Amino acid sequence: MKKKTQSVISIIVNIVFYLCMAGVVYVFFLVFLFASFKIPSVSMSPSLDTGDHVLVFKPILGPLLFNLFTTLRGEQVEIYRAPGIRKVKRNDIVVLNSPHPGLWDKIEMHIMKYYIKRCIGLPGDTVQVNNGFYSIRGVDELVGNREAQDGISKRDEDSFDDSVYYTFPEDSVIHWNIKNFGPLYIPKENDVISMNRTHYVLYRKLIEWEQKTVLSYQDSVIYLNEKPLKSYQFQKNYYFMAGDRVEDSQDSRYWGLLPEEYIVGKAWIIWKSVDPYTGKFKWDRFLKKIN
Repeated sequence: MKKKTQSVISIIVNIVFYLCMAGVVYVFFLVFLFASFKIPSVSMSPSLDTGDHVLVFKPILGPLLFNLFTTLRGEQVEIYRAPGIRKVKRNDIVVLNSPHPGLWDKIEMHIMKYYIKRCIGLPGDTVQVNNGFYSIRGVDELVGNREAQDGISKRDEDSFDDSVYYTFPEDSVIHWNIKNFGPLYIPKENDVISMNRTHYVLYRKLIEWEQKTVLSYQDSVIYLNEKPLKSYQFQKNYYFMAGDRVEDSQDSRYWGLLPEEYIVGKAWIIWKSVDPYTGKFKWDRFLKKIN
């Protein structure tokens, strides 16, 4: 009887051990190697369809490290990126955590809210939209979905709803819109800018996110922690992200620039695709590489 009891205990211990090991391996894969995301909207059409399940291979850009339990409680958390194979490039399609899971007035983190967008501008770039077409100052590379941009260029202002036509920063002086936007400089780490009204409007959310405090503008003077601020040195890198379906995408044209820490990884392949209306597999999209 004693031997039988010991044998049962040994089996239970082994089962628990292997289950724990399987859990550790699973968590390791999720944190350091792969993550799967379902495309929730048409904002990246035709590159990605609603119902596509994309796989992110995290070592390309480097996995993000942060306290998962803290962010699941809805609290803000410090984010670190482990070394990766390479940096983000223009025209990369990336999965990113939404920088505005609540109001668009400030940058926050919510691990369960994400977008998938195409990188248009890198840290140090100056991005502009001229009659619907993206351009990067001093760079000949074409960025974004040119066919969709051409469609925007041919439309009249009156054909857009105001909520679509008018864009970031929604300012009466800086009157940018979906057809003519910028020029907007994208800060990189250690960049120093002078603080004036224009820079206050364009970069307030970034500075408040870095400093974790309020930036204010009164009588032509900018204040940080109630102290006048004449210049500011950025601590982080930022990016300009956009959807391929430019007439129907919540992206940097509307909510502004994206902190580097919010980029989860480069979308690698469509590993599964399901029609959201019929529930049928779209076999022609299985294992399709994302470009």
